[in-house]
Amino acid sequence: MSTITADIDVNVPVSTAYEQWTQFESFPEYLSSVDEVTQIDDTLTHWVVSIGGKRREFDARIVDQVPDDHIAWRSVDEVRHAGRVAFHPAEGGSRVELTMEWEPEGFVEKAGEALGIDQLAVKNDLQRFKDFIEDRREPTGAWRGEVHGGVSDPASPSTTRHDSPAPGTPGPRSTDVRGDDPDLLV
Repeated sequence: MSTITADIDVNVPVSTAYEQWTQFESFPEYLSSVDEVTQIDDTLTHWVVSIGGKRREFDARIVDQVPDDHIAWRSVDEVRHAGRVAFHPAEGGSRVELTMEWEPEGFVEKAGEALGIDQLAVKNDLQRFKDFIEDRREPTGAWRGEVHGGVSDPASPSTTRHDSPAPGTPGPRSTDVRGDDPDLLV
């Protein structure tokens, strides 16, 4: 397994950074290898990614999510992928910390890992996220519910998804990825 860690400070409140991160269907706007994300339900997402010219599709389950704190996920099929993104107050805004584990396949992906290309790509993606949310100043939507053990918590104060696109801009459907599961690798 390859482990990638990166962080970035963004000049928006924690709630704004967190709420944008719950909008998975907007990921292709700032995550370079993500072609498409579809929210299937509160905890299940379907991903289409391109890595080293190879297209992959997989489902990921949000295994733990707490608003303004963290989201953790892991794949549910043969593609091995898991991660956690955490949000912390920082001077002037918030710090976004990302940890991902994935299993490189084939020569190109293994070479990219060995050369640190995947690490650089993640750092660049976080910079694009920073630019995206700082330019907008508002998230494209929000989901404030909680997930524990891969199950959406019906007792959460807000488990209704809310889209809030910029004026004149169609917003993506609200989406999420999460996790504080003891089986999670990161």
